[in-house]
Amino acid sequence: MTPRQYPLFELFGFQVRVDVSWFLIALLITWTLAAGLFPQSYPGLSPDTYWWMGLTGAAGVFVSIVFHEFCHSFVARQFAMPIRGITLFIFGGIAEMEKEPPTPKAEFLMAIAGPLGSLLLAAVFHRLNALATSFEWPTFIVGVTYYLSYLNTVLAVFNLVPAFPLDGGRMLRAALWAWKKNLTAATRVASQIGAGFGLVLMGLGLLAVLQGLFIVGMWWFLIGMFLRATAAASYKQVLAQQTLQDQPVRRFMSREPVSVDPSISIEQLVQDFVYRHHFKLFPVVEDTRLLGCITTADIKRVPREQWHVRAVGELTHPCSNANTVSPEVHAMTVLTSMSRPGAPNRFMVVENQRLVGIISLTDLKEFIALKLELEAPD
Repeated sequence: MTPRQYPLFELFGFQVRVDVSWFLIALLITWTLAAGLFPQSYPGLSPDTYWWMGLTGAAGVFVSIVFHEFCHSFVARQFAMPIRGITLFIFGGIAEMEKEPPTPKAEFLMAIAGPLGSLLLAAVFHRLNALATSFEWPTFIVGVTYYLSYLNTVLAVFNLVPAFPLDGGRMLRAALWAWKKNLTAATRVASQIGAGFGLVLMGLGLLAVLQGLFIVGMWWFLIGMFLRATAAASYKQVLAQQTLQDQPVRRFMSREPVSVDPSISIEQLVQDFVYRHHFKLFPVVEDTRLLGCITTADIKRVPREQWHVRAVGELTHPCSNANTVSPEVHAMTVLTSMSRPGAPNRFMVVENQRLVGIISLTDLKEFIALKLELEAPD
């Protein structure tokens, strides 16, 4: 979880979080409904009623997006795919998978679950709207249920567009994957289509702006930019997973890691190591044996005037599984661990209590970027 995200609740084992950008779109939806759509569609109500309708409609949007992502997450769980959680942000919601689906079937079923869930909600709200109209329930209920029925229909249809990473694009990737038997190739094609669709949306957005529809045009333009960026990032992620899948950490680690002797002073550690290498954690090594770790947080607990008399060994504490790894562990496992919120970006590689190397997020990303540059199609 990043500082911009806040946990809301946990349901059936899935944590739901909200990004601060979601509050912006929630306010925009509320204002648009209360000051525009509902007064135009249902004239004659009080201003307070319109604002309550707007708030209820925005809450319904929240529930609709969460339900859409829950459907993805439930199917993912059936195929043993870990889901970090569901996060709502300015462009909607996302079920955060730790790895790609294991088979084309799993990909297809997980992708289609979201739109099917939205269509189910659309049918439920449509039925409620029909009942509200037939029994002459308050206009408040009629207006909100009609809006949410329409919204979920649009949500389902838009997500079925075969442009990766939309659900339709994932379904297309599943079909290409089943046909080509190659996830990387399937992702490349689906991502190119997704990037093209994003470009189309950007063009339509610019046309809308030129016609005076500034808010609508900018919205489509931003969605198009987001789709293009996400399509490219998704392809890089798959390439990374395919590249690192069965490769051991030993292949990518730095074999001459920076380490410190337990006998040096805190002052020397800060001046010669922290300020020079800009690391926040250092392995403490004596005669090639890993004694433990020391961090900048440990240093901060020591008064500045004691730095020249206190030794590193006094502050050394055992390293943990959270920052050490065996050289035979798959590199993809380490990359996944590093990508988790709050995780360290450097792991010490330890074998038989000896420090044999360091593997960093930078090392892995540079290798992936180089492979992408050399092997990506023109």
